[in-house]
Amino acid sequence: QVQLVESGGGLVQAGGSLRLSCAASGRTFSNYAMGWFRQTPGKEREFVATISWIGNFTIFADSVKGRFTISRDNTKNTVWLQMNSLKPEDTGGYYCAAGSRFSRHKRDYDSWGQGTQVTVSS
Repeated sequence: QVQLVESGGGLVQAGGSLRLSCAASGRTFSNYAMGWFRQTPGKEREFVATISWIGNFTIFADSVKGRFTISRDNTKNTVWLQMNSLKPEDTGGYYCAAGSRFSRHKRDYDSWGQGTQVTVSS
Protein backbone atom coordinates (compact mmCIF):
# COMPACT_ATOMS: atom_id res chain seq x y z
CA GLN A 1 0.00 0.00 0.00
CA VAL A 2 0.92 3.63 -0.34
CA GLN A 3 0.84 6.10 2.56
CA LEU A 4 -1.17 9.27 2.00
CA VAL A 5 -1.20 12.56 3.92
CA GLU A 6 -3.71 15.30 3.11
CA SER A 7 -3.34 18.99 3.89
CA GLY A 8 -4.87 22.31 2.97
CA GLY A 9 -8.27 22.14 4.61
CA GLY A 10 -9.73 24.96 6.63
CA LEU A 11 -12.56 27.40 7.10
CA VAL A 12 -13.64 29.49 4.12
CA GLN A 13 -16.62 31.65 3.23
CA ALA A 14 -19.05 30.60 0.55
CA GLY A 15 -17.68 31.57 -2.85
CA GLY A 16 -14.11 31.17 -1.72
CA SER A 17 -11.42 28.71 -2.73
CA LEU A 18 -9.20 26.10 -1.15
CA ARG A 19 -6.50 23.85 -2.54
CA LEU A 20 -6.08 20.44 -0.96
CA SER A 21 -2.86 18.50 -1.30
CA CYS A 22 -2.18 14.81 -0.87
CA ALA A 23 1.40 13.62 -0.51
CA ALA A 24 2.13 9.96 -1.19
CA SER A 25 4.98 7.74 -0.10
CA GLY A 26 5.89 4.10 0.03
CA ARG A 27 5.18 2.84 -3.46
CA THR A 28 5.50 4.00 -7.06
CA PHE A 29 3.02 6.85 -7.20
CA SER A 30 2.43 6.61 -10.95
CA ASN A 31 1.09 3.06 -10.50
CA TYR A 32 -2.01 4.46 -8.82
CA ALA A 33 -5.10 6.26 -9.90
CA MET A 34 -5.84 8.91 -7.28
CA GLY A 35 -9.20 9.94 -5.96
CA TRP A 36 -10.75 12.44 -3.59
CA PHE A 37 -13.78 11.57 -1.50
CA ARG A 38 -15.66 13.49 1.18
CA GLN A 39 -17.76 12.61 4.16
CA THR A 40 -20.01 14.39 6.62
CA PRO A 41 -21.23 12.92 9.94
CA GLY A 42 -23.97 10.39 9.46
CA LYS A 43 -23.45 10.09 5.74
CA GLU A 44 -21.52 7.70 3.56
CA ARG A 45 -18.22 8.74 2.07
CA GLU A 46 -18.94 10.07 -1.41
CA PHE A 47 -16.91 10.40 -4.54
CA VAL A 48 -15.61 13.85 -5.50
CA ALA A 49 -12.99 13.42 -8.22
CA THR A 50 -10.41 11.07 -9.62
CA ILE A 51 -7.40 11.30 -11.91
CA SER A 52 -5.75 8.56 -13.93
CA TRP A 53 -2.21 7.29 -13.48
CA ILE A 54 -0.49 9.87 -15.68
CA GLY A 55 -3.17 12.53 -15.31
CA ASN A 56 -4.65 12.39 -18.78
CA PHE A 57 -8.16 11.46 -17.64
CA THR A 58 -10.36 12.88 -14.88
CA ILE A 59 -13.87 12.26 -13.57
CA PHE A 60 -15.87 14.57 -11.32
CA ALA A 61 -19.04 14.20 -9.30
CA ASP A 62 -21.86 16.21 -10.84
CA SER A 63 -22.07 18.32 -7.68
CA VAL A 64 -18.55 19.71 -8.16
CA LYS A 65 -18.20 19.69 -11.94
CA GLY A 66 -17.06 23.08 -13.21
CA ARG A 67 -15.94 24.21 -9.74
CA PHE A 68 -13.27 21.67 -8.75
CA THR A 69 -10.21 20.51 -10.62
CA ILE A 70 -7.85 17.64 -9.86
CA SER A 71 -4.23 17.43 -10.89
CA ARG A 72 -1.12 15.42 -10.06
CA ASP A 73 2.63 15.60 -10.38
CA ASN A 74 4.22 12.16 -10.43
CA THR A 75 7.68 13.65 -9.91
CA LYS A 76 6.48 15.10 -6.61
CA ASN A 77 4.23 12.18 -5.59
CA THR A 78 1.42 14.66 -5.02
CA VAL A 79 -2.18 15.11 -6.10
CA TRP A 80 -4.16 18.30 -5.64
CA LEU A 81 -7.81 19.21 -5.47
CA GLN A 82 -8.49 22.83 -6.37
CA MET A 83 -11.88 23.86 -5.06
CA ASN A 84 -13.43 27.10 -6.30
CA SER A 85 -16.83 28.71 -5.76
CA LEU A 86 -17.24 26.75 -2.58
CA LYS A 87 -20.68 26.18 -1.14
CA PRO A 88 -21.78 25.28 2.41
CA GLU A 89 -22.77 21.84 1.12
CA ASP A 90 -19.11 21.22 0.24
CA THR A 91 -18.37 21.06 3.97
CA GLY A 92 -16.92 17.76 5.13
CA GLY A 93 -13.85 15.67 5.70
CA TYR A 94 -11.91 15.26 2.46
CA TYR A 95 -10.00 12.05 1.92
CA CYS A 96 -7.35 11.19 -0.61
CA ALA A 97 -7.25 7.61 -1.90
CA ALA A 98 -5.03 5.49 -4.13
CA GLY A 99 -6.17 2.56 -6.21
CA SER A 100 -5.14 0.37 -9.11
CA ARG A 101 -8.31 1.18 -11.04
CA PHE A 102 -9.42 4.53 -12.43
CA SER A 103 -12.81 4.57 -10.78
CA ARG A 104 -15.40 6.59 -8.90
CA HIS A 105 -16.15 3.70 -6.54
CA LYS A 106 -14.74 3.51 -3.00
CA ARG A 107 -14.26 -0.24 -3.33
CA ASP A 108 -11.58 0.28 -5.99
CA TYR A 109 -9.31 2.24 -3.63
CA ASP A 110 -7.21 0.41 -1.06
CA SER A 111 -5.08 3.16 0.47
CA TRP A 112 -6.62 6.10 2.29
CA GLY A 113 -5.34 9.18 4.04
CA GLN A 114 -6.53 10.46 7.42
CA GLY A 115 -8.52 13.29 5.88
CA THR A 116 -8.56 17.05 6.10
CA GLN A 117 -11.57 19.09 7.21
CA VAL A 118 -13.17 21.67 4.93
CA THR A 119 -15.78 23.99 6.39
CA VAL A 120 -17.64 26.46 4.19
CA SER A 121 -19.61 29.13 6.00
CA SER A 122 -22.63 30.84 4.48
